[in-house]
Amino acid sequence: MSKKGKKAKVPLSDEEQLLLFQQKLLAEEEMAKKKERLLNQFLKDKLAKEEHNSALNLNKINTQWRTVLREVKTRELHKDIEILSQTFERVVDCKDSVIKSLAKDLSEAEEQYAHALRSHLHSIDQLLALQRCRLNLLEENYNMELEALTKEFESERKTIIDQHEKEIHYLQDVFMAMEQNYIDSEYESKLEFQSMWDDLKNKNLEEKHFLRLQLENIVEDLWRRFQDALKNYTDATEDRKIAFETLKVKDEKSSKEIEAQMKKIQKLQDSIIILKGKILVHSRESEEQNQDIREDKELVLVQLRKLKAQRTQARGIAQENLVKLTLESNATLKALRGIVDKGEKILKLAEICRKFETEEEKVLPFYSSALTPKEQEEIETMDLEEFNEELGKVIMDYKGMENFWKRYNKVKLEQLSLRHRRAQLLEINEKLREMLRQYLDGISVSDEVLSQLNPLFIVNHRSNLPQLLPTPTTQPGDKKPPVTYSVIEAAHVVSHTL
Repeated sequence: MSKKGKKAKVPLSDEEQLLLFQQKLLAEEEMAKKKERLLNQFLKDKLAKEEHNSALNLNKINTQWRTVLREVKTRELHKDIEILSQTFERVVDCKDSVIKSLAKDLSEAEEQYAHALRSHLHSIDQLLALQRCRLNLLEENYNMELEALTKEFESERKTIIDQHEKEIHYLQDVFMAMEQNYIDSEYESKLEFQSMWDDLKNKNLEEKHFLRLQLENIVEDLWRRFQDALKNYTDATEDRKIAFETLKVKDEKSSKEIEAQMKKIQKLQDSIIILKGKILVHSRESEEQNQDIREDKELVLVQLRKLKAQRTQARGIAQENLVKLTLESNATLKALRGIVDKGEKILKLAEICRKFETEEEKVLPFYSSALTPKEQEEIETMDLEEFNEELGKVIMDYKGMENFWKRYNKVKLEQLSLRHRRAQLLEINEKLREMLRQYLDGISVSDEVLSQLNPLFIVNHRSNLPQLLPTPTTQPGDKKPPVTYSVIEAAHVVSHTL
């Protein structure tokens, strides 16, 4: 049997060995390709299954999380609705009480204003009645004095006018009688003189004519006759001359009487002027009295206008004060509403924050002071006079807010610490996400992974990471050498690792 086996192992030629080696290589290559296909199919199926399971689990988690969130949200909404209803009822009660108090204050203010207005109008009516009585008394006295003065003036004026008229009539009669006598005597003397003048003229003409005829013969006779005629004329006119002289003396006497009467008339006119002056004096006095009364009346009217102006000014001031009061009350109401809203908001936030308090905060809501006993003694012994009065008052007013500021500072510190912790956790989470992403990129094959740098991706014993090559000395005009990347196929790595 050993001989047969030795015969079977015949040495092969080089060609046969080459063919055998090629067949082995082909078989190994086919097996490698088959394994690679199986591995790729297995990885794809596993990836699809994982994606399906992850999507299904994510949907389940989301649905369960949504139900939990809905329940929690409904509970919170119910609690918020209860809190809001309580706060709304409390706010409505407060506002109703405020409205009632304001309506009561408004009615009291209206009653006070109406009472003040009635008293003011009553006092004004009394003043007006008193002023009217005073004016009526003054007017009655004025009318009585005016009537007495007018009666006295009319009686004196009537007596003076009657006496004046009588004297004027008497003087007119005397003047007319004397003038008539003078006219009659003058007319008679003129008639006589004219008749005598005419007679003498005619006679002289006749004698002249006759003398012209008998001029030469009877010149002497005519001269004698002329002398006789002259003598006769003088004898005849002597009586008339004497009568003329007597009439002239009478005329002088009558002129003297006229002068005396004129003097009397002048005296009467002087007395009339004196009486007129007295009348003017009395009229001026009465006018001055009337002027004084008018001035008093004007003063009274001015005082009345001043009182009316003061009344209107007082009404305007009262109206302005009322408007200012209403505006200030509205402003205070708005400020109070803002304060109430802020307080309600604070209470609401306090109720909400009370849910998140720890047991330690519920037992000890106010932490002890962080200051040392020495520092606290220095603060207590500090003289407040170093600050100004206003700052000291403000500090004393807000002294009761120490516990609030303690809790506020505590919450602020916790908030800052939580923010810092959150930032740290976000940074850690980001690092973990980056590491997870790198790991997933390393174990998965996709277009995104292939497009990015990956040290695990090797093709034909080459990776896609840039290799650090020695930097050759290049001239300014030379071209840059091409960059080569070593790529290693992942399937090759997996096939060798399995």
